[in-house]
Amino acid sequence: MRRPVVTVPLVKFCGLTRAIDVERAAALGVAAIGLVLAAGSPRQLQPEQAAALAAVARRQPRPPRVVLLVRNARPDAVAGAIARIEPDLVQFHGDEDEAFCSRFGLPYWKALGAAGLADLSALLAGHPGAEALLLDGHPPGAAGGAGHRLDWRRWPAASGRRLVLAGGLGPDNVAAAIAATRPWAVDVSSGIESAPGIKDERVMAAFMAAVAATAPA
Repeated sequence: MRRPVVTVPLVKFCGLTRAIDVERAAALGVAAIGLVLAAGSPRQLQPEQAAALAAVARRQPRPPRVVLLVRNARPDAVAGAIARIEPDLVQFHGDEDEAFCSRFGLPYWKALGAAGLADLSALLAGHPGAEALLLDGHPPGAAGGAGHRLDWRRWPAASGRRLVLAGGLGPDNVAAAIAATRPWAVDVSSGIESAPGIKDERVMAAFMAAVAATAPA
């Protein structure tokens, strides 16, 4: 019987607000960067700011995917932001259902607050069209990005879906998180920052090194 292939998960750096951080993330080889339009986030960008950062990302030798984050936005606002920023995919963080998320003609990730739920697998059925489902450490209905850690022991490992682990990750614990959950990707924001939206170059590099160290021998 063939053993399953274990690979290093993809990495997304989220909540970037500066061109220098986009450049550094790309140089480190991240798979994706997240640009936040969600109102109330300390990392919120205006559409013109996000468009400028997306352009920086596309100019890099190894351009990461540009992920546009929205939360309970009007359909016309989402469509307008997509037209201006031209992201590779959209990440929805609110109460959006499958029909809403699928209407914009782009791949999408759906973020799901998983704290306090007894059965995480029940979360995964509502968005069959999602490219990936992001499980975060905040309660259902709350905003993410606060660094709340998900209980890795309750990870739905046999779901058959692409799952992204988020919440409370940093260079000091991401290797243990990967070993416990074997996610398709990991997502980090506050865990690589010196202040909200301001990424720390050394911590970014340390995070990537910690992920790389989980590669099988």
